[in-house]
Amino acid sequence: MKKFLVFLFVLAVLIGGVALGKNAIIKTSVERGVELVTGLKLNMGSLNVGILKPIVDIKNLTLLNPPSYSDRTMIDIPEIYVDYDLKSILGGKIHLPEVRLALKEFVVVKNAQGELNLDALKTVQAQKEEKAPSQKAPGKAPQIQIDLLKLSVGKVIYKDYSRGATPAVKEFNVNLNESYTNVGDPNALLNLIIVKTLMNTSIAGLANFDLGGLQGSVGGILSDAQKMASPEAVTGAVKGAQDALKGLVKNPFGSGK
Repeated sequence: MKKFLVFLFVLAVLIGGVALGKNAIIKTSVERGVELVTGLKLNMGSLNVGILKPIVDIKNLTLLNPPSYSDRTMIDIPEIYVDYDLKSILGGKIHLPEVRLALKEFVVVKNAQGELNLDALKTVQAQKEEKAPSQKAPGKAPQIQIDLLKLSVGKVIYKDYSRGATPAVKEFNVNLNESYTNVGDPNALLNLIIVKTLMNTSIAGLANFDLGGLQGSVGGILSDAQKMASPEAVTGAVKGAQDALKGLVKNPFGSGK
């Protein structure tokens, strides 16, 4: 019995060591992948990959501004939940059945030189030059397919340092909570976050930032989201639930077969 307990202890230590090593490797890969797509540094508090369940839990993720900005953080994301398909990943494609992305703050900054931190993003630069983001990046962005994206955004802040050392600050509590389907690549994901965040504020006008190109790149995703939330879809769902309830009341024990 004692030897068996020792064996279980050693096995648990080995599994724990493998898990920690795997987490560290994936954490580094995610940080580098995000930097490749955005052109900006990423800090991640912790990343935990489930061993028995295909789930990734990321805590305290921040996308940093370029070094020339005194405000260090562009996007503050306290938590990301990812449900992944291991078989697809082993085949070379990242398939994520569900992603839950919770943004606490998105900070748009215009520095003393009148430069906007959003313009440092590769996807924004590519839109201005009318190129695909992959043409701008020194490497190939990973293939990603997200079946269901649940996006929430709390607050958006605009800071303008162009008129003095003390910035003009405007805050917007957008409280966005929406779902999208079939997000096809990392650039589309980033464009969607920017578009949906700024559409709910007056920041694009204040900062003279053109949302048109980014909106066009995610038009299909936005259209699908509108269909999901349309009155017809809601009415259909309610009617379906009512019909199911009527059937249950009439025959609560099923057909008896």
